[in-house]
Amino acid sequence: MSVVLSRIVTLTAGTLYPAYRSYKAVRTKDVREYVKWMMYWIVFAIYTFIETLADIFISFWFPFYYQLKIVFVIWLLSPWTKGASILYRKWIHPTLSRHEQDIDALLEQAKSESYNQLVRFGSRSLLCARDIVAEAALRGQAQLVNQLQ
Repeated sequence: MSVVLSRIVTLTAGTLYPAYRSYKAVRTKDVREYVKWMMYWIVFAIYTFIETLADIFISFWFPFYYQLKIVFVIWLLSPWTKGASILYRKWIHPTLSRHEQDIDALLEQAKSESYNQLVRFGSRSLLCARDIVAEAALRGQAQLVNQLQ
């Protein structure tokens, strides 16, 4: 039951509500709100990544795991605790700033490599399609010759 409740809270309080508040910040052009929600989304993206791995590896061994996830999401959102802002300013921003060049280089390398892999895959697919069409044409020709004889 706590798995389902955790999922519902994460989806509604952790995703839908912040999405609507982000919409309102963009619509009203309120820079403070915009920055606040951008920090939240960065923190939430990292949380989602960690949560996915933690659900697989530690949820079975950690008592009250799902209840703690609910509390954490509420802590992130709360205007009184400002959890997302605290995590972003104290940990995430300094870490990203320190490693920004490395991350940018890694992303550029991944982009380039994925493009190269896509080109290779496309070339192989075209060669495979060519071979299939040629084989089908030869078989069709052979059947046509057999029927004409």
